[in-house]
Amino acid sequence: MQLTLEFGGGLELLCDSVKIHNVDVSPNNEVDKLTMKDLLVWVRANLIKERPEMFMKDDSVRPGVLVLVNDCDWELSGQLDTPLEEKDVVVFISTLHGG
Repeated sequence: MQLTLEFGGGLELLCDSVKIHNVDVSPNNEVDKLTMKDLLVWVRANLIKERPEMFMKDDSVRPGVLVLVNDCDWELSGQLDTPLEEKDVVVFISTLHGG
């Protein structure tokens, strides 16, 4: 499944300072549906190059990371159970940064 992943608010530093990633992610389950939970496992294994604890806590993103799926807050679409479709755009933005 082709997806566009965007990292901002400092999270791009965990991915070799690359903000936008066009990726191909295969579903890991029998029904061939990709969810945000599946995507987060894939991101941790394939994109995060350092300090994964700054991006994830347990099976989800850390508190303070805003997640948008096609410009919609994932809290409105089911969080970890949010289904993903071909060509979706998923944005991760850290709202916690110094100042």
